[in-house]
Amino acid sequence: MSAKPFTSVWTRERKGRREQGLSRDQIVRAAIELLDAEGLDALSMRKLGARLGAGATSLYWHVANKDELLELAMDEVYREVPTPVGASWRETAGAIAWGLRGAILAHPWCVGLIGVLPGIGPNALAMVDLLVKACKKAGFQGIDIDFAVGAVSAYTLGSAVPEAAWRGMVNRAGDSPCEAQNEMMPTIEGLAAGHPDLLERYKDYTASGIDPLIARQIAFDYGLVALLDGLDARRPGAGTEKSGTEAGGTAQVGGERAAQDAPRTSS
Repeated sequence: MSAKPFTSVWTRERKGRREQGLSRDQIVRAAIELLDAEGLDALSMRKLGARLGAGATSLYWHVANKDELLELAMDEVYREVPTPVGASWRETAGAIAWGLRGAILAHPWCVGLIGVLPGIGPNALAMVDLLVKACKKAGFQGIDIDFAVGAVSAYTLGSAVPEAAWRGMVNRAGDSPCEAQNEMMPTIEGLAAGHPDLLERYKDYTASGIDPLIARQIAFDYGLVALLDGLDARRPGAGTEKSGTEAGGTAQVGGERAAQDAPRTSS
């Protein structure tokens, strides 16, 4: 039995707009609006057509199926990730990591598509290519470039995906992050009774009064700094670059900013 051939919206030539029909960009924008408002399970070609006041024929002129439409929508999410030019490798890695995190949190439906649909659109490739170039310029060589790029990507996704799920849970419950955290305390106290060190950390964390959203930003920055420090120590010529953002805090990306006293992505 032969393997199913690989197909993607990116492997065939883009069709132009039909006369008096919808453009592909119009369809993708409407799809993202629907996904943001109602989630991944709510998207169907019929529902999207009704939203646009168009028949299925107008949609299928541009995409063969729903998966192709989702590929286009995902690549628009990647467009939101900043791609700084002329920055140091750490600044580039930090901007991409913060930007990708922000894009995922702004469009949590994409969590169900990462690793499922191929991320080979022009915006996704441009983002990764910029990080590859930054790592090469920093002195990484050969497969170490791939490992460094993969480490930044894996850390960012590994942090952002569960946070997006947690935010979704809080939103569905109708609670604020602080309320959700406090409501969990009795449950945690019971389940973690046999783990006193863990319970102590949770109680200290909740007693601090810090906004859970801010705490997660700081935690993300802390881990990102640690990762970049480790990568920096492994590259040839380490310590020769200095960043221009050492004045304090991490750069604002996607409408969020870690607290000013948070660790910095700069060396």
